[in-house]
Amino acid sequence: MASEELAKKLQSRLAAAEEAEERPETEQSPVPVQSEEPEHGCGDTPSELATKLNRRLDINDGNAPSRASRVFNPYTEFKEFSRKQIKDMEAMFKRFDTGKDGFIDLMELKILMEKLGAPQTHLGLKNMIKEVDEDFDGKLSFREFLLIFRRAAAGELQEESGLMALARLSEINVSTEGVMGAKDFFEAKVQALSQSSKFEAEIREEKEERKKQEVEKKERQAAFKQLQSAFYS
Repeated sequence: MASEELAKKLQSRLAAAEEAEERPETEQSPVPVQSEEPEHGCGDTPSELATKLNRRLDINDGNAPSRASRVFNPYTEFKEFSRKQIKDMEAMFKRFDTGKDGFIDLMELKILMEKLGAPQTHLGLKNMIKEVDEDFDGKLSFREFLLIFRRAAAGELQEESGLMALARLSEINVSTEGVMGAKDFFEAKVQALSQSSKFEAEIREEKEERKKQEVEKKERQAAFKQLQSAFYS
């Protein structure tokens, strides 16, 4: 029953959108210009509505697996990133998921890009989502969010694209320890690895120094006992 009601609603929207496109411009009512971005979902074209309708009907009829039910482990699937990097990305994702539904929708992505200093148009935001939107739901899951960074690291994103700006700027912002001021995403990764290696070297040096001090302490204690034994003999 729920599937039939959903189908009727989406088909009604699709028919209305197609009718509006076929109607001559002179017959259409003038639309006042608004200063704010259109509400998410209202700017869908008939082809986008048809894609979403077919996808949702397939899921409801059991003909297509719903990706939401898939068990996702970011640490095993995105092995190219360290645990710290994934945790930083997750913290950023949750910070901008203001609806707390486990997704970043178009309006939340708009706010994210503005905070990063790279605002996008409404169409630009939709294209950003579409590029990694594997389940065609019009929003970003955490897995799809991580795909942005994977494709950036692999050089699969255009330099001037919105997704590349997100990956580059957020890498600098979320990894403040040792990568602030990096010119781009790849230089930031190199600096992060360098800092990590330096940190591990410092830990090894501290351990060696403590071992050396322990040995010297034992030698002094042994020498004192020998002197004490000779004095009382």
